[in-house]
Amino acid sequence: MTEDFNIYDSLWDPLFPHYSHISNNLFILADIFNLELSHPIDQVPTRYSDNCQESNSVIDLMFLWSSSTELDNYLIHPKWRLTSNHALLTIAIPIIEEHINMRKRTIVKNNNEEIMFIKELTAALRNINMSDISDISSLESTVNAFTSSVDSI
Repeated sequence: MTEDFNIYDSLWDPLFPHYSHISNNLFILADIFNLELSHPIDQVPTRYSDNCQESNSVIDLMFLWSSSTELDNYLIHPKWRLTSNHALLTIAIPIIEEHINMRKRTIVKNNNEEIMFIKELTAALRNINMSDISDISSLESTVNAFTSSVDSI
């Protein structure tokens, strides 16, 4: 979750002298989605003021999945602002190459084998518990149950 949150706070802006109680609500919301405030590699402003009376600030933040150490640091790019007064935030997300074994099976369309397959698959899918897919572990269990059902049919 990344955004211009428009919250000035000493928690993420070392040059801002005050703590904002609004930050508590932001952290509660992030926690609901299992997100934590990420930290930039180099702490620089994310918003650059057009007015010389105002100082530059850090109001653009990035929240990432909790306990994700490989995703804990992002970059702030002040030179990539173009026409905006906000710096771009980027993060590199590692993608692990994985080999997935696949098989292709075919059934002749509109024959008795197809009709029986659809009936058996429908019955098997009704028996898979999909009431709580709230995390990766429960999603994997549901996918494995689905795969087993298809394989057995």
